[in-house]
Amino acid sequence: MNFMLENKKVAIGLAENNGLYPIDFRPDREYPEFRCCNQSVGLSQNNSVFQITRQLLFDLGLDKDNYDTDRWNPLGDLVEENAVILLKPNWVLHESRNGLDCLVTHPSIIHAILPYVFLAKPRKIIIGDAPLQYCDFEMLSKHYNFSHYIDSWPGCPLEIKDFRRTISTITDNYWSMREHCRPLEDYFEVNLGDHSLLEPISEDWKKFRVTVYDPRLMWKHHYKGCHNYLIAKDILSADLVINLPKLKTHEKAGITCCLKNLIGINGNKEYLPHHRKGGSSKGGDAFFGSSVLLAVMEEIWDIANKNRKNSLIFNILLRVAFKIKTLDERLGGVGRAEGSWYGNDTVWRTCLDLNRILSYCSADGVICDKPVRNVLNLVDAIIVGQGDGPLNPEPLDTHMLLGGVNSAAVDWVAAAMLGFDPHKIPTISNAFNINFLPITNFKPSDIELVCNSQLQDFTEFVRLHKILAKPSSGWITHIESN
Repeated sequence: MNFMLENKKVAIGLAENNGLYPIDFRPDREYPEFRCCNQSVGLSQNNSVFQITRQLLFDLGLDKDNYDTDRWNPLGDLVEENAVILLKPNWVLHESRNGLDCLVTHPSIIHAILPYVFLAKPRKIIIGDAPLQYCDFEMLSKHYNFSHYIDSWPGCPLEIKDFRRTISTITDNYWSMREHCRPLEDYFEVNLGDHSLLEPISEDWKKFRVTVYDPRLMWKHHYKGCHNYLIAKDILSADLVINLPKLKTHEKAGITCCLKNLIGINGNKEYLPHHRKGGSSKGGDAFFGSSVLLAVMEEIWDIANKNRKNSLIFNILLRVAFKIKTLDERLGGVGRAEGSWYGNDTVWRTCLDLNRILSYCSADGVICDKPVRNVLNLVDAIIVGQGDGPLNPEPLDTHMLLGGVNSAAVDWVAAAMLGFDPHKIPTISNAFNINFLPITNFKPSDIELVCNSQLQDFTEFVRLHKILAKPSSGWITHIESN
């Protein structure tokens, strides 16, 4: 199954200037493909998201011979009947100071693709993610309403899954945590060993960190010759994964789109190196150069995270760490000590490892030599998040949806459309340079960009339609196109 590796086509849809998110998520008219299923999906007066999604599926060439007939089944080119289809949105957090529209995958995007998921006649549909540990999953889920599908499409269960094993609550800046929220039996430990992209930087493996987690647990899973990830079995049971990222800037990775969105298929964040402790002058990538204050802050974080089970000690130390962060900023420092800059050489490796696992790991947790499932990417870029992403972005209206089978190709186009240079974003540029368990087998220059059924000249299209986004502060002057 090399369809994903070889598919160079990226489709892009541009809504009218007033074409933001609809209030009513149903299709705008009766489409012929829904006649044969004897199900009513209802109608809305205006749903440009559904129109564009449908056009993207056609522009990607999916079941093109049956388009605009009652036999059109676009996802049938990617998955057989009676399969498991999993939808992976970006559900990182339940709130942001600038609202949800620039933070998480909008409900209208999921509702636009779901009717086509049901048309593929799966035996089960799963919608799931592993958001931040302090995300209120129940509150976020209320933003999405899938109840009417139970009546409209009976016979196929639709399950909503929270893949996290650690869940926290924060009340008046006081953290409390619940561990082991899902049993380990719900996951596979997948070890990429020395084929992991983390292996070349694993000589000093005790530098691996992820913020607000015990580093000692990470050291059990990532060291020289061993690189374990904890992948939800729901993910690996899927025959088709529909990746539904929100396009945003990202303080650690430059941007988050299709490739970065797969962080959410892993159950425990202690399996996910995000940066390496220390400044770049000391062999780390947590921050540039050296800083006594930031080094002290890192030490306090480590002590706090090693005492997570003692809420009082953990919360006291966390407050001390944030006071040092504030002091560093007042003295002219950046206040960032968790890889939130362009020199982060760790997180891209973790992201691309997870993409390789999604493609090559079988339902029983075994790495195969060829891709075992297809992935379809549909990117929510109607309103993107710019600036202080991924958690506190500012909204930027771009009126775009992007689609494609190859995640690296879609991310390349998405970055360019924001006025960024994909060569300068390691998660994207390195995705085209992997020999073992590759993500692509073509070059970025081979990407075929399609809009409204017309093949576009990539450079000219980007020049005419790109919208300049503000980078995250640690990436300013290091990510923009010349």
